[in-house]
Amino acid sequence: MRPLSIALLGSRGVPSRYGGYETLMEELAPRLVARGFAVTVYGRTHTVRRRVRRYRGARVVLLPALRGKHLETPSHTFFSLLHAGGERFDAALVVNSANALFLPLLRAAGIPTALNVDGIEKRRAKWGVFGRAVYALSERLACQLPDALVTDAEIIRRHYLERYGAPSVVIAYGVAPRPLPPTRLLPRLGLASRRYFLYVSRFEPENNPHRVAAAYRQAGGDLPMVMVGGAPYAQAFIRSFTEGADRRILFPGPIYGAGYRELLSHALAYVQATEVGGTHPALVEAMGYGNCVLANDTPEHREVAGDAARYFRVDDPAALAALCDWARRAPQEASALGERAAARAHARYGWDEVADRYAALFAALARGRCYNPGVGGRADADAP
Repeated sequence: MRPLSIALLGSRGVPSRYGGYETLMEELAPRLVARGFAVTVYGRTHTVRRRVRRYRGARVVLLPALRGKHLETPSHTFFSLLHAGGERFDAALVVNSANALFLPLLRAAGIPTALNVDGIEKRRAKWGVFGRAVYALSERLACQLPDALVTDAEIIRRHYLERYGAPSVVIAYGVAPRPLPPTRLLPRLGLASRRYFLYVSRFEPENNPHRVAAAYRQAGGDLPMVMVGGAPYAQAFIRSFTEGADRRILFPGPIYGAGYRELLSHALAYVQATEVGGTHPALVEAMGYGNCVLANDTPEHREVAGDAARYFRVDDPAALAALCDWARRAPQEASALGERAAARAHARYGWDEVADRYAALFAALARGRCYNPGVGGRADADAP
């Protein structure tokens, strides 16, 4: 029997060099290959090295995209779905609710499709009136066009169910910790193990890097705050909080792979300041690596971290500064909280379980069966 062929579309591609969707593709694709699927990951020619044609057992197809904040994602998805339509895949996963508009291309080709909508994109501050209107429309289309709707947190599942009557299957992100010794990146940045704070996110307004930088001015001590990230279309915003920032704050830019793992392996505490989204991959990863988590107090973050984090309100800089001072003065307590976070991540957010959930979803879609999520996103008896 030939393996089921699966297409993964809508991200920038693999290996991961950007954010959560790319991390999902990087971790999911090889695990699906190991489970007997033939996997194709679509990527963008300007973000993935052109010589990459296979990645950890998965086929990689690179296609162009129109450059620009509002054009890059939809144009690349359009080209990708046109290509995929001629490939006779057994099932497909498309990420990003903005891509819902193009799903009829796969339906016309007879390819059953799941759509991962992530968070509630229309609430992101980076979008203007036009962008928010597009995402509001996409959110409605996401409830009508895919064969299965995937959400990554219970609170997002409830949003789609209560607002639109649309059921979804909850499949969160995962973590597979691979700690590294502090031997390469840390010395280059002048950092010592357990002697720095870490923030990792795209530098966009709803992720609040500007507020984290401002809050850290009020914190005592001389420990560095390492703020890892960037954004392709937000140069003016980034300059607004990096130029003239507190001398203790380091801005090393985006860091991936081994360097990112080294930073996660040795931070004193990790700051999660995002406001929009469901299960944030960076938060799950920070927990999995045993970091003491200081998180913006949102329902999504409490769903993920529970009592394994300390919380602040992002509009209260003094509260974040106070938590940083607590972690600096009580490193043993911070370490104990990190151990609790690691245990919670291990129990709830393993990549192998994530891959099993997607494998069951794809198998059901390929057989033309309805994949109806039950309570908490578990598959009903119809699914394999």
